Amino acid sequence: MGAQRGRVNAPPRVVLDTNVLVSALIFGGTGWRWLRAEWQEQRLLPLVSHATADELVRVLAYPKFTLTADERESLLADYLPWTEVVDIPDVLLDVPDVRDPNDRPFLCLALAGKADALVSGDDDLLSLRATWKRVPVMSVATFKQWHERQLRGSN
Repeated sequence: MGAQRGRVNAPPRVVLDTNVLVSALIFGGTGWRWLRAEWQEQRLLPLVSHATADELVRVLAYPKFTLTADERESLLADYLPWTEVVDIPDVLLDVPDVRDPNDRPFLCLALAGKADALVSGDDDLLSLRATWKRVPVMSVATFKQWHERQLRGSN
């Protein structure tokens, strides 16, 4: 897929949207442990921008999660050190219009960061799968299958 070409044995560059990250970081049950292990064992490289990191910080502070400041810090420490920060150009990037303006930074990050995939549980982003071909948009389940195939192919 896309950006992976030309990078021998490089982990896939992946944009994980906020709902995926919240599920992996907060709820982290057996269905999510694999994802955390993949970034911590450097078998995938999550990409972040200032906007997407700010959104994650904001969402982790939602009262419904009842996380203390120390708990939020700990969750961020389980993720941010494993990421690559991508600067997003000030010029408008050629990304599709989306209903929720909070989704646009993830599309810009995927494009600017030369991501191999944008992984989302957001129906608005997932609806772009058929029409936006610049970066594959995948559900978590689809990404897991794709990623496992990539790992088997590199061994």
